[in-house]
Amino acid sequence: MLRLAIDLTSLLTPRTGVGVFAHELTTCLAARSDVAVTGFAVTWRGRRSLRHAVPPGVGVVDPPLPARPLRALWSRGDHPRIDHWIGRHDVVFSPNYVVPPTRAGMLVSVHDLTFVRFPHMATASAIAYPGLIRRALRRGAWIHTPSDFVRREVLEHFGADPDRVVTVPLGVRVTPPGDPDRGRELAGGDRYVLALGTVEPRKDLPRLVGAFDALAGDDPEVRLVIAGPDGWGAEALGAAIDRARHRDRIVRLGWVPDDDREALLRSAAVYAYPSVYEGFGFPPLEAMTAGVPVVATRAGSLPEVCRDRAELAAVQERQPPVPEVVGERAEGFGP
Repeated sequence: MLRLAIDLTSLLTPRTGVGVFAHELTTCLAARSDVAVTGFAVTWRGRRSLRHAVPPGVGVVDPPLPARPLRALWSRGDHPRIDHWIGRHDVVFSPNYVVPPTRAGMLVSVHDLTFVRFPHMATASAIAYPGLIRRALRRGAWIHTPSDFVRREVLEHFGADPDRVVTVPLGVRVTPPGDPDRGRELAGGDRYVLALGTVEPRKDLPRLVGAFDALAGDDPEVRLVIAGPDGWGAEALGAAIDRARHRDRIVRLGWVPDDDREALLRSAAVYAYPSVYEGFGFPPLEAMTAGVPVVATRAGSLPEVCRDRAELAAVQERQPPVPEVVGERAEGFGP
């Protein structure tokens, strides 16, 4: 039986794409009879919370692992090994960029290279990823990428052994049949353009607000609905909405539970995804499973993932100034 340890820190923060990926993959692996799955989290404050977040069948080891000091040590050397806290395993896997030093086999998922291509759109924590990925490669780690686009970027930027960088595309569950009446209630109208996801610079939601504002005068019934938790840089979205002439038809909902998310998807007229860079892109696929037309950019992997099932537009990249204070939290290390 394969003894697999997985870093599940991403299950302790509001669920983003990486958290969904980690949860779904762990659920499937835990159901296998030939794999014993153990979860751990690199976090101090959340060390007692993991047992309540993991899927059934997953063992948990939850020693206090202070994220920032360990990350600083791992960026400079190969000690301390994670084995000291979690015991011996055959493979240690990180679904979120950083696999700690270990005597076991190592696998790490690299979802995109935002911190390389667009450092002004990356958190301070993410800026440290390249050094940590290089160290993992020197220790013999395998890299999983969600798209061939990201695989090519990893090979180009890190000079990795092509035999140790493997593309395994992600997937989404078919969107359950949400309540369209509830979706229209949340939107405040019958016809709306929908955007879902964490608010961050890479998603370029301020430009979506500007595009909507430019067209809204031609259709007095259409609305724009933006749902998702605030990441860093959310102030730019708020400022764009405040400047909009038709801001009374722009609805910003923040984080919504799964039932409301499904309801919004089921009754949307169009799903918009204006990302300036993307390693995979869950939301467009979710919209497609709900039968909603998708308009996205040609950024990164989106042509590969969406193929001919979406209307793709050219990327209009912004170059905002680097904020004075960039968010420090990173899913791979936790609170």
